[in-house]
Amino acid sequence: MSEIVILSGSPSVSSRSDQVLNYLGALLTEEHFTVTHISVRDLPYKDLFTGNWEHPTVQDIAETIREANGVIVGSPVYKGAYSGALKSLLDVLPQDVLQHTPVLPLMTGGSAAHLLAIEYTLKPVLATLKGHNLKGLYLLDSQIDKHSGNPIIDQAILERTKKQLYYFAELVNGGVVWN
Repeated sequence: MSEIVILSGSPSVSSRSDQVLNYLGALLTEEHFTVTHISVRDLPYKDLFTGNWEHPTVQDIAETIREANGVIVGSPVYKGAYSGALKSLLDVLPQDVLQHTPVLPLMTGGSAAHLLAIEYTLKPVLATLKGHNLKGLYLLDSQIDKHSGNPIIDQAILERTKKQLYYFAELVNGGVVWN
């Protein structure tokens, strides 16, 4: 059906944001979407640190994102913003890499005090890359069990998450409703 890229900005292998992103990917796969997971950990840290936009991995990531019909970008909140590793990756991508692409931003954080980080930090940079930002999702760490197949343990948040994912999938499908 449609290609979805899930981009994780977490430098940690077993982060809550990664668990939620993997869960969203599984839901989309069940609905016959082709899902590609990309992580900031896929790029050599030296090339992230030096901003090496010519690295073949950066070029491959950019091409994968360009060809996608939709992108989900997720990150934990660090110091009131998305991860620095994600910022480094976004900085080396072409400025129009998300042109006309529906983008579902997602952030996880320890408290509701960082709720606006998604609005004031992540969404603006995605818009700079020409992405079509959706409302987005912010989940508290306390609402996530990273050792469960369904990591979202708060029922109201799970329903809100599925509703946003449904809307995202509908946009990716060009308005075609999925099951």
